[in-house]
Amino acid sequence: MYAQMVQSTGKGVKRLEEMSPQERAFQARIDAGEKIEPKDWMPEGYRKTLIRQISQHAHSEVVGQLPEGNWITRAPTLERKAILLAKVQDEAGHGLYLYAAAETLGVSRADLIDDLLMGRAKYSSIFNYPTLNWADIGAVGWLVDGAAIVNQVALQRTSYGPYSRAMIRICKEESFHARQGYDLMMKMAAGTKAQKAMAQDALNRLWWPALMMFGPPDKDSVHSAQSMAWKIKVMSNDEGRQRFVDQTIPQIEYLGLEVPDKAARLNPETGHYEFTDPDWDEFFAVINGDGPCNADRMRARNKAHDDGAWFRDGLMAHASKQIAAE
Repeated sequence: MYAQMVQSTGKGVKRLEEMSPQERAFQARIDAGEKIEPKDWMPEGYRKTLIRQISQHAHSEVVGQLPEGNWITRAPTLERKAILLAKVQDEAGHGLYLYAAAETLGVSRADLIDDLLMGRAKYSSIFNYPTLNWADIGAVGWLVDGAAIVNQVALQRTSYGPYSRAMIRICKEESFHARQGYDLMMKMAAGTKAQKAMAQDALNRLWWPALMMFGPPDKDSVHSAQSMAWKIKVMSNDEGRQRFVDQTIPQIEYLGLEVPDKAARLNPETGHYEFTDPDWDEFFAVINGDGPCNADRMRARNKAHDDGAWFRDGLMAHASKQIAAE
């Protein structure tokens, strides 16, 4: 199985004959579908890859609160306000689960957060786009969380136990997020002409960034081959993007909206939609800090971290007193 993976992915994957006996035994466990637990031996590259992926996932959940958080006070009804509050709260919880999973690999949560605040760590590119109107909140729930579910359902089968188990609860909550987003878009699309236009505008602007969420094409992805071999990833970038397109275009049509990609069409022979690639130059620019909202997101996260210092200091002082009293 591993030999087939090496042959199909090519670059960046260590061949069996290049491995130590311990590495071969580890790979045999991966191939057999076993979960790797924190106290198990693992190659240093496996550990570092997990830290990078899990921390980026955690950062994305935390930064992902920002595009929606600024709409809580502007939600049009009390019900919508409560739904959005619950959703933003869920995202904070997801970040907590994931930081905790990363800590099992021997890394400090404080160091991970510091990497984010100092701009050394990456997070999902889509959160560097603005939410300009109320329909954007529906589009974020429907498209962004819908794309996340495609990735995260697959991650329930990832080879690292704590990461796999964290995804079970996260996926259940993400399903709620996607449903509430689609429900909001249904209301907008079935509303006044102006409301439907807002829904179409939100879809047009967020469609391409949603496709970018799966990462660059497999041929240009630096980490994918080895991550697939280790089953840290169990679905390639291109496969995930295709699944998302296949499930989302019929939903767009049901809403009575127009697919932003005018060239998209169903191939009757494959049963899949053919679609236009997003602008990958834009993707790499945003990932590297040159997106519409990169600076705003980091400014907001740093402010929140600084404003919360008194509370963290209080918790540490209380913990110190409890330890001293024992």
